[in-house]
Amino acid sequence: MHPQAHLLWKAPRWALAVLLAVLGMLGPFSIDTYIPAFSGIAAALGATPVQMQQTLSAYLFGFAFMSLFHGALADSFGRRPVILWGIAVFTLASAGCALSQTIGQLVFFRALQGLSTGAGIVVSRAVIRDMFPPAQAQKVMSQVTIYFGVAPAIAPIVGGWLFVHTGWHSIFWFLTLVGVALWTTNYRLLPETLHLDQRQPFNMRHLVRGYVQLGSSARFVLLALASGVPFNGMFLYVLSAPAFLGDHLGLAPTQFFWFFVLTISGIMGGAWLSGRLAGRIPPKRQIRHGFLIMFTVAVLNLVANLLFPPHAAWALLPIAVFAFGWALMVPVVTLLVLDLHPERRGMASSMQAFVGSTANGLVAGVIAPLVMHSTLWLALSSLLMMGVGLVAWVYLHHRWPDIGRNAVNL
Repeated sequence: MHPQAHLLWKAPRWALAVLLAVLGMLGPFSIDTYIPAFSGIAAALGATPVQMQQTLSAYLFGFAFMSLFHGALADSFGRRPVILWGIAVFTLASAGCALSQTIGQLVFFRALQGLSTGAGIVVSRAVIRDMFPPAQAQKVMSQVTIYFGVAPAIAPIVGGWLFVHTGWHSIFWFLTLVGVALWTTNYRLLPETLHLDQRQPFNMRHLVRGYVQLGSSARFVLLALASGVPFNGMFLYVLSAPAFLGDHLGLAPTQFFWFFVLTISGIMGGAWLSGRLAGRIPPKRQIRHGFLIMFTVAVLNLVANLLFPPHAAWALLPIAVFAFGWALMVPVVTLLVLDLHPERRGMASSMQAFVGSTANGLVAGVIAPLVMHSTLWLALSSLLMMGVGLVAWVYLHHRWPDIGRNAVNL
């Protein structure tokens, strides 16, 4: 934590949470905004469904790769310059997407977007821990998750409206304007939260030593799996939204927002409760509650898809409840990750993001295309991905029973 954190930000705590949440939600916003336009982009560029899926995979793999470096750069050069450069590159990449004339060009610029948007998500987590002690950090992390949830709910509505009224190019011009606004706002308001004494030398030997230290830590790997992989239990449905919502549930693109509103409401509700529980119950109990909710609803979702034909009247609710369970536990797990190695919080955030986004990329590029044709397979895949995180947490809990036992261990 920065020794003079109270002097760096004198506005209300919620205002900093909003600023950091906007940084974090830039990534999902740039995904969810253009999903309603999938069919229109494919028709305009002569792209196949597999090629369109590659625009998601390129973004997610670009995000995963660069996530390894955003945190390390932020540990060496400071949080502020990494965020500002990331937003600048995202803005240029968004303009490139808008100007794309072929599917290959679109895939390239989507990859460039992915390479840049991770800066906001990765570094904002480190900023929170720079600025706040453990219990307050959990509350702020929960607030960030709440505000973070607003964007994916709004994004498909905005994207669907822009696509219907002004064409798919306007979606990426809109993201360009968002990038300009974010860069200007952060240039004016975001403080540098990394103290000079806490900066790490930037050289290859030091970086490799840090990656080896984190990558060889069983506790770190298990926590990263517990936080990152279960997210795909609901993200799979986001990636499969054109098929799940349009083909299986018979919803029009302008009706997709119901899915996102319900899911994000679940995220916001779980994050709100997580903040309310900060310092009141042991973190490990809160994590257990989150996994219990996810496991129960994932099993019920699988059973429902076995017994009943898919229908919007019931098929959207399990995903929202799953999102609630995930948001209840993920702020706590994230702080446990960041505090395993306090001197390398930026790198820890990077590695955590790398694990999660690599899983996201595999789901987008491999799993989603294989299972999106069947609601039963979607439900089974969701349960299995949640199971990976659950097994990681159960093993971690038994191997190191003291982790997360009380609030001071955050």
